[in-house]
Amino acid sequence: MEEPIVNRVARSALITLDLADFYHPGERLVYDLAQNLYQGLILKEKDFRAFVKEHDWSAYAGKNVALTCTAEAIIPTWAYMLLASALTPHAHLVVFGTLEQLEQALFQQALSRLNPEDYRDQRVVIKGCGEVPVPEYAYVEITRLLRPVVKSLMYGEPCSTVPVFKRK
Repeated sequence: MEEPIVNRVARSALITLDLADFYHPGERLVYDLAQNLYQGLILKEKDFRAFVKEHDWSAYAGKNVALTCTAEAIIPTWAYMLLASALTPHAHLVVFGTLEQLEQALFQQALSRLNPEDYRDQRVVIKGCGEVPVPEYAYVEITRLLRPVVKSLMYGEPCSTVPVFKRK
C-alpha cells in the first residue's frame, strides 16, 4: 500500500512574509524643478511663488511624488519646501530625491506599520521572487526589524530557502 504524499512545507510552522504585500500601488511621478527655472539657470522667487499659488495641484491626488532638479542650478531649500507644501494636501507621499528614493520611502512607510512582536519566536521566510519590484532596502529593513524577535529568518520560498539568521 502506497503512503499518501504529505506536503511538509504546508505542515511546517514557517511563516511566509511577502514584501510585495507592502507595495503601494499608487502612481509614481518625478516633479523636476528645472521646468520652473528662468533660462534653465535661475529660480525667480516672485515667479515661482506665483506658479505654486496658481498651479492645479489636485492633479497629483493620491500619487507619489519625488521632487528633484535635473538642471545644474543652485536651488534654495525653501523652493522644495514650497512644492512640498503645495503637494502634501493632494499627494499620497512627497519626498526629495529620485524614483528609487521615493520607492524606498514608500516601503519605509509601509514597513513602519509592521509589528515585529507578531513574529516573536517564529520561523519566518521572506519571499524572494514576485511580480512587484521590491527594492533591496525593503529586504534589509525587514531583516533589521525581525532579527531581534524571530527564531529564524530565511529568504526565498518555503521549499527552497537561504538561511539568513538563526537564534542560538
